[in-house]
Amino acid sequence: MDRQTISRIAHTDHPIAAPITDETVARLIGRAARPEAGRALDLGCGEAGWLLRTLAAKPRWQAVGVDLDPTALNRARQTAQAMGLERRIGLHHLDATEFTAKEPFDLVLSIGATHAFGGLAPTLAAAGRHLAPGGRLLVGDAFWEREPEQAALDALGAAREDFTDLAGTLDLVRAEGWTPVHGHVSSRQEWDDYELSWTGSLSEWALDHPEHPDSAAALAAADVHRAEWLHGYRGTLGFATLLLRRTSAPCGTGPEPVSAGVSRRRRPAGRRRP
Repeated sequence: MDRQTISRIAHTDHPIAAPITDETVARLIGRAARPEAGRALDLGCGEAGWLLRTLAAKPRWQAVGVDLDPTALNRARQTAQAMGLERRIGLHHLDATEFTAKEPFDLVLSIGATHAFGGLAPTLAAAGRHLAPGGRLLVGDAFWEREPEQAALDALGAAREDFTDLAGTLDLVRAEGWTPVHGHVSSRQEWDDYELSWTGSLSEWALDHPEHPDSAAALAAADVHRAEWLHGYRGTLGFATLLLRRTSAPCGTGPEPVSAGVSRRRRPAGRRRP
């Protein structure tokens, strides 16, 4: 059973592939898409949950989504049609690093997709190239809530240097020439709700389809994931969604940030799961 299929099933009851509540998503969109009219771009949009919610809240906005998962994009198109938004969104089956546009965007999003660019710093640089003057960038990435023990690293398939702490993450953002103007740090409750929904939806699908050839594999994947979360990274891996505006010049002051690189297996990336 491939990861994209597992992810789609696991996110059945939690369509935003991040440990964030619906209320928080709405609040972040409200702050990020303040103008009455504008254009939004999501680099690594998955099923375009963030974009579709933006369009629903902002009738005069247009949106573009880019992702490598054709099934996710097809589901995004179906949802857009059901919501009556299909004329206001364009979806591209393309590597986010290869996307180009003739006009810049008022809002650029990349939530849990920094792996596509090789880490947080190159994601900021790539997103910035698509941003109009005065525009906003909404980026979501993982960080260490506390010093990771080996059990957490093993569960995540990660190395200590794959992430920094929250302070280091914000230091990096500032050093790269961005100023945080709003944001959200996911709570333990949001993480627990997300993980229980992820494993629960996958388990329920397996139990509802006992004759399916992937049923046993889905149930096993949920069991492994649950054990890795509970006995590995629970309370260690954090997630921050930051609303940024470009600073006139990189800060260049303060402590040198630790690079927030790519974890090798399980980070909140590609709309798969944190």
